Amino acid sequence: MNNIPEVKLGIIAVSRDCFPIALSTARREAIVSQYGEGIYNCKVTVENENDAIKAVEDVKNAGCNALVVFLGNFGPETPETIICQKFDGPVMYIAAAEGDGDLIDGRGDAYCGMLNCSYNLGMRHLNAYIPEYPVLTADEAAEEIKKFVPIARAVIGVKNLKIITFGPRPQDFFACNAPIKGLYELGVEIEENSELDLLVSYKAHANDPRIDDVCKDMANELGLEGNRYPDLLPRMAQFELTLLDWAEAHKGARKYVAFADKCWPAFPQQFGFEPCFVNSRLASRGIPVSCEVDVYGALSEYIGACITSDAVTLLDINNSVPKQIFDEDIAGKFDYKLTDTFMGFHCGNTPSCKMCADRAIKYQLIQHRTLEPEGSEPDFTRGTLEGDIAASDITFYRLQCDSQGVLRSYIAQGEVLPVKTRSFGGIGVFAIHEMGRFYRHVLIEKGYPHHGAVAFAHCGQAMYEVFKYLGVQDIQYNRPASLPYPTENPFC
Repeated sequence: MNNIPEVKLGIIAVSRDCFPIALSTARREAIVSQYGEGIYNCKVTVENENDAIKAVEDVKNAGCNALVVFLGNFGPETPETIICQKFDGPVMYIAAAEGDGDLIDGRGDAYCGMLNCSYNLGMRHLNAYIPEYPVLTADEAAEEIKKFVPIARAVIGVKNLKIITFGPRPQDFFACNAPIKGLYELGVEIEENSELDLLVSYKAHANDPRIDDVCKDMANELGLEGNRYPDLLPRMAQFELTLLDWAEAHKGARKYVAFADKCWPAFPQQFGFEPCFVNSRLASRGIPVSCEVDVYGALSEYIGACITSDAVTLLDINNSVPKQIFDEDIAGKFDYKLTDTFMGFHCGNTPSCKMCADRAIKYQLIQHRTLEPEGSEPDFTRGTLEGDIAASDITFYRLQCDSQGVLRSYIAQGEVLPVKTRSFGGIGVFAIHEMGRFYRHVLIEKGYPHHGAVAFAHCGQAMYEVFKYLGVQDIQYNRPASLPYPTENPFC
């Protein structure tokens, strides 16, 4: 199942009729040459409204789902914004810097034209991506367009996404539930099902002839040391096939799917295992499965998967790092304070490719304590993928609809440190500069739940632009010490 969009990019040049059209056309050709393969070069240079319609039809017929509108000179503000209005996909606007000719016949004044372009976009209530500095030479433009690709991929993905839930949420996990109003505002579809629906489908997959092949693939992923419960693989393989078949049968008119599933307390008792390892395998293929029916957690994971084209995870912002571990393994070796660190944990849903080599299938310790007889060997609480999360750059983030129906978000870049956790579950020691202040004045102050999505790269720049493009007004980040939060007490 291909669950991440492929961006098919096109570029349209625009030209104001009182400037030489050849200037815009030549500058477009220079950008295409610098960019190389992977961009469709629309040969219609737009001067008027009819040109705009013709150009949009051209890029649509070429299969483009994302577009660059290039002001090679001042540009015609009405036609150039009609392009955005008529094109069904994310659009980027950039303008030409001077310097590729003289300042008589070779001056395009796109620096000026970009102002009118942005004003006209606003009047038409159109969303478009404009880089931090949009007036560019050909080589600079090519680089900025490459940065647009992951932004476009995420926007396309969200607009074509269905989140499938199996719930309801566990008791006392109100934070994992939020108004679905925000999903509809973003263009995301949702299908809500009962956990019983999932169980019925799971039982219908008993003796599925594909189970053996999935078991072999699981065993190959885990290796000899990681495959501690080989008797469990057929049950987990049956569940994996259940989810994949459900996704195909229920995505309907949507192209992409993410899951938000209830995973305790009834699940292990009725299915006979914990779903964590299966969830991790789907996440590694770009199909997030969030824990505890966390709908916005699933959405957040999916956005990260689209931006990075890589596996992501969902973790509890879980526990502080003991001072003893900080003093032994972090202080003097890494440029962090104790309050910059915390442990990110979940039972075992992080993909194996993002974990240390000694990860293995284990059992859910907390549920074993509460659901199985004291002193017994683990049975249906097995199925977690546990071990330390491997050292990596990370972006910790979340898009959330709050209790008032308002979309909010946060983004913080940091890293997973190469420090042993001495604990259980899928867990890592995370470090984010000024995390203590961010924890208090963003996560607590704004009422965020305990789940955060993790992308295994520094992708805050693209993430920020995606949230902006989606219309999210409140985008928080970990502010440096020199920049207080509005709620921060200046006397502390």
